[in-house]
Amino acid sequence: MDELAILNGLKSDQPQAALTALFEQYADRLYHLALGLLRDEDAAEDVVQDTFLSVFRNRFQFEGRSSAGTWLYRIAYNLSLDRLRSKQTLPLPEDDGAEDADNPVPLPREFVEWRWLPEELIQDHERRKTLDDAIQSLSPALRAVFLLRDVEELSTEETAAVLSISTAAVKVRLHRARLELREKLAAFFAAQEKGAVQ
Repeated sequence: MDELAILNGLKSDQPQAALTALFEQYADRLYHLALGLLRDEDAAEDVVQDTFLSVFRNRFQFEGRSSAGTWLYRIAYNLSLDRLRSKQTLPLPEDDGAEDADNPVPLPREFVEWRWLPEELIQDHERRKTLDDAIQSLSPALRAVFLLRDVEELSTEETAAVLSISTAAVKVRLHRARLELREKLAAFFAAQEKGAVQ
């Protein structure tokens, strides 16, 4: 079912087929976004359920100014933020990236060549845990941009729409996130490289 058919189906008297199509297309991706932000499987599942409940309740209000996927990601992101705020476990900065041009990002102290195939990374538990820990150590603002752009593969424009920030802010945050991750992972991959050589 194409997006136009889904959107028309959502606004019909029988929205079940359209909701099912949206669920099949986006549920896993929304779950991974929520899990990446919340680090709680049950909470991530709740966010996905609440997202589709919200879609059903607000289906007549969707104007189609963005894609259905962007709309779903925005709902899931907001629900995840609400859960984070209610737990008050993480500060949620309100920076829009505007000051970033005046505050240069320090370069990592050590750059190491660390390439891998995604399949190899998933199979290697130690690498996966190290990567997950590094992603979780990012600030919520950087983590959200990284997850949406590099994990979920949304465009810069879609990410900006989901997070309600400018495309410039998305680019700056993504750059910062990648630099922080590279620095945090450099020592791990340097040790891996030395171990492989010996």
